[in-house]
Amino acid sequence: MRLSTSPAWEKLQQLAETNSTIHLRELFAGNAHRFKEFSLCHDGILLDFSKQRINSEILTALHQLWNSSDAPDLISGMRNGEEINLTEGRAVLHTALRYSGPKPVMSNGMNVMTDVRRVLVQMEKFCTEVHQGVWRGATGQPIRRIVNIGIGGSDLGPKMAVRALAAHGIPQLRVEFVSNIDASHLLSVLCDCDPATTLFIIASKTFTTQETMQNAVSARAWLVAALGEEAVAKHFVAVSTNLDAVAKFGIDPANSFEFWDWVGGRFSLWSAIGLPLALAVGMGNFRQFLAGGEAMDQHFFSAPVDQNLPLTLALLDIWNTNFLGADTRAMLPYSQSLELLPRFLQQLEMESNGKRIDRHGAVLDYASAPIVWGEAGTNGQHAFYQLIHQGGHLIPCEFLALIEPDVDLPGHHQKLLSHCFAQSEALMTGKTQSEAEAELGHAAAGTSTDRQRVLAVNKTFPGNQPSSTLLLPRLDPYYLGQLVALYEHKVAALGALWNINSFDQFGVELGKQLANRLLPMIEGNAPLSGVDSSTTGLIYACRRPAKR
Repeated sequence: MRLSTSPAWEKLQQLAETNSTIHLRELFAGNAHRFKEFSLCHDGILLDFSKQRINSEILTALHQLWNSSDAPDLISGMRNGEEINLTEGRAVLHTALRYSGPKPVMSNGMNVMTDVRRVLVQMEKFCTEVHQGVWRGATGQPIRRIVNIGIGGSDLGPKMAVRALAAHGIPQLRVEFVSNIDASHLLSVLCDCDPATTLFIIASKTFTTQETMQNAVSARAWLVAALGEEAVAKHFVAVSTNLDAVAKFGIDPANSFEFWDWVGGRFSLWSAIGLPLALAVGMGNFRQFLAGGEAMDQHFFSAPVDQNLPLTLALLDIWNTNFLGADTRAMLPYSQSLELLPRFLQQLEMESNGKRIDRHGAVLDYASAPIVWGEAGTNGQHAFYQLIHQGGHLIPCEFLALIEPDVDLPGHHQKLLSHCFAQSEALMTGKTQSEAEAELGHAAAGTSTDRQRVLAVNKTFPGNQPSSTLLLPRLDPYYLGQLVALYEHKVAALGALWNINSFDQFGVELGKQLANRLLPMIEGNAPLSGVDSSTTGLIYACRRPAKR
């Protein structure tokens, strides 16, 4: 049975129609215990979803949608190492990367934990050598700058986490990231680096990713020009499985950190892809990060649906996307340390679930992933909140705040929280025209009646914008691990419900294939054939010298 023809789906469609005119103001006015009824706590994390446009009947129907679907079986298959990534014939075992228990985790008849723990030991040894000055560059100086060269999952996750945990950083080390093949990205980082104290991490599973390898080759040339060919072995390490290519590049295979095909790129932060994070904050903190992820795993796999944080977030996305018709979701962290979280979640959610074909090859007859976007508060308030409040679009919002600040100055954190809570309240309640007129009051004295009316209309806010607020006790490695794993499981649950494969990304591959075909034409090494007139015109325009 297709999801959209299930009784639970049809029930939710009916509920969406019958509740379409009810305002969040009414829901709060009619239920003094709404916050208690529509919030969850786990291990110090609070999820308040009382400002979502749901009631107890809708929530029950969402739980029934999950329980009556094949999704629980797919999640169980993921946990058990089954090849649920069916298009690529792979298991999906990123949870094994943070598992600390004694039981084996099997894939293709092998216990993957043996390799996972071997690489963790290798990472710990390397981080200790760098931090203690045992690993030194070619001139004998200790490493002071780490430059991670990768793209996608080899960049977004570790970059977000290093920024998030800056307050826990090793003082003498600075970690930078280069991903864009645009030369300005690499050069803007290198201009502030000393070759004698810089270590490069080349993060590419196949060691063939075009953007990563071009940046790696240019970084290598920069180093060799300063220190000579022999310096490469002391200033480059790799995170890859292609040891032959690593060796040809000049990196000792002993300094290559392995990860595996059952680790998807956007789920790989827990693996050796997290090496820049381990270097930035220390291996002890990295293990705390793993522990936080494992704690969320245990919660997700064991908590009932009505107490399950990732499932609740997933079901709210289902409601807003498939039944209220929302096309986007704004991710709004009120923490500057989490400023890169929206960008990280864009890849995690949209690359995973931005699919229109189900697991059986049929075209979906419902929407899948919403467009994820956002910015750290309070900056976003002075950019796009106007649109959310008065633009006429349905935009579910997800607020994220810290109970304790990770970096504090007197007077800052309380004001930050006041803005966060005020925005969610304003989006919920809005302001009626009569309230706006009363608020204007004497301030509008002396203006014409028409002018007063125009002012009141412009100061009216529809409200009824759904939002959730996630409160973390603090931003430390453990709770960051919980947060990342929370969204990973939300993504997996959504993909399972929508009956799509969340673990391939063929949409990414198409552009790469076309770029490889066009490159020799742009370089002038191949004739322009089989190319549309627009692309032909663009290539010719780039071949001509620019006029000043």
